[in-house]
Amino acid sequence: MKTLSHGNLLALGFMTFALFLGAGNVIFPPAAGLVSGTNMWPTALGFLVTAVGLPLLTLVALARVGGGMDALTVPLGRVPGLILAVLVYLSIGPFFATPRTGVVSFEIGVAPFFGGGWLPQLVYTLIFFSVVIWLSLKPGKLVVNIGKIMTPVLLLALILLGAAAVLFPAGPVGEAQGGYAESPFIEGILQGYLTMDTLGALVFGIVITTAIQDQQVTSRTLITRYTMIAALLAALGLALVYLALFRLGATSSSLVTGKANGGRILSAFVQFRFGLAGSLLLSLVIILACLTTAVGLISACGEFFSRHFPMSHGVWVVSFSAFSLFVSNLGLDGLIQVSIPALVGLYPLAIVLVCLGLLLHGWARPQNIMRPVMVVALLFGVVDGLKAAGLMAEDSPAWLNVLPFASQQLGWLLPTVATLVIAILVDRFRYGRLRLA
Repeated sequence: MKTLSHGNLLALGFMTFALFLGAGNVIFPPAAGLVSGTNMWPTALGFLVTAVGLPLLTLVALARVGGGMDALTVPLGRVPGLILAVLVYLSIGPFFATPRTGVVSFEIGVAPFFGGGWLPQLVYTLIFFSVVIWLSLKPGKLVVNIGKIMTPVLLLALILLGAAAVLFPAGPVGEAQGGYAESPFIEGILQGYLTMDTLGALVFGIVITTAIQDQQVTSRTLITRYTMIAALLAALGLALVYLALFRLGATSSSLVTGKANGGRILSAFVQFRFGLAGSLLLSLVIILACLTTAVGLISACGEFFSRHFPMSHGVWVVSFSAFSLFVSNLGLDGLIQVSIPALVGLYPLAIVLVCLGLLLHGWARPQNIMRPVMVVALLFGVVDGLKAAGLMAEDSPAWLNVLPFASQQLGWLLPTVATLVIAILVDRFRYGRLRLA
């Protein structure tokens, strides 16, 4: 039976870490650190739950069912599973994650030197997404080679940033602001949504499983074990990066205003601590990292949609890139505001899917449990998403407000758990003992 050496496991863990380490991920911890201030640690803990813990669980759940999101959604049925997959791909593709690569690379890589404004951003994103289209249609080895170079360089840059933030902070830790003064842990959980790493993990799981199988590992037990090890290594690396960036943001109140986004915070800190040379290096690294990330996301979305819908890969690539160009010109602050309601509505589905994938694996009738629980998660997620978008009053409907955490957009939690318990009891009552398949 083929097994992996310690060196191969370490390489697998680094590959998993690199899959999740996008340039967009580095903007949210500093922003949350800035506004959480003295409540940085409980905020960071909540952030790690959704930005690190949930992606880890997602990879484990996918490994147990064979590595693909389609296998995880089998109990839902073909059409609901496809709809959920479409929503996930659109979220990590043209709706949010891909436009974020354009606007983040502009905010960090261009705006500090040439100034902001809608015209410079439009010109930059036109060039950026034109290159994305060209590389996505003919990626060859160029993107792979850039990625192999940029990931270690980006990691080194983050290590230097983290060390500087811990050892040579820009100033004292600021005061907690707004909701971070009252419920920092919950605010951290919601900020972790914005990384979209749980949604990304639903897509990346098959990549990791395939990488293990390419090493002639065929045992399902070993594949699951190696995926867990790789996920734990990646989670450790991500947690260290996030905590360092939280510290950077929490001590940067003297450099930026209280409402500055993560891109401006990073730029201000690098300029303050490393000067022009550091800013130029960070700009180059971020632009190239965002470019390779955008190509990977657009290519993955093009491949998925061309497989399920009647248009060619090239047409989807051009369409998604053009749409990403349009969305990216909302600006980073605007994009974050638009993405929050959608992610608040979608994340409960993703969380419940992953948890049920772990809980119900091997059961004879998982569809009897998963379908009603997912429906409840969907309904409450939609309500929370509408409230976050301002399309529904915060106190409407009134009965929802008595639910625990309803004011923090987590009102779906208790009804979903209650539905799970009821569904299990009903299934047990109807069919007797739950038999394994």
